[in-house]
Amino acid sequence: MGQFESFIGVDFWTALFVLLNTLAIFFVARRFLFEPVHKMIEDRQKEINDMYADAEAAKDEAEQAAAEYRQKLSQAQATSERLVKEAVDRGRKREDEIIRKAKEDAEATREQARLEGEKDKLNALNEARSEISSLAVAIAEKIVGRELNADDQAAMVDHFIDELGDQA
Repeated sequence: MGQFESFIGVDFWTALFVLLNTLAIFFVARRFLFEPVHKMIEDRQKEINDMYADAEAAKDEAEQAAAEYRQKLSQAQATSERLVKEAVDRGRKREDEIIRKAKEDAEATREQARLEGEKDKLNALNEARSEISSLAVAIAEKIVGRELNADDQAAMVDHFIDELGDQA
């Protein structure tokens, strides 16, 4: 058992030596292990914080780009609506112009037809007058038994036509 007691027993110098070794290991580990590991952890934390900051900046930039996109889209929609409205207005103006022109053409055609009708009526009256005057002269020559001169013939025809016009 003596050996066991010496093995388990606490010797002052051994305890001091163990304490000094432990302190030496602690200071060496602190200097060469804890500080570099701590520095590495801080650097990694800084990288993570920088990544979060970059992500936040990218998010803000994306939100700003989305806002600009929405604004441009809104402007494009407004522009397209304006262009459609202008096209519709131009179409309506063109439609009104075509209708106005068609009405003018129809009115001109009616007026021309009326004038042609009056002209045809006058031509028909003149032909009828000429035919009537020829017949009247032939009848008058037979009745009177002589040839009429131009003045007598014109007076007789005018008198006959006036009487026909009064009866109508």
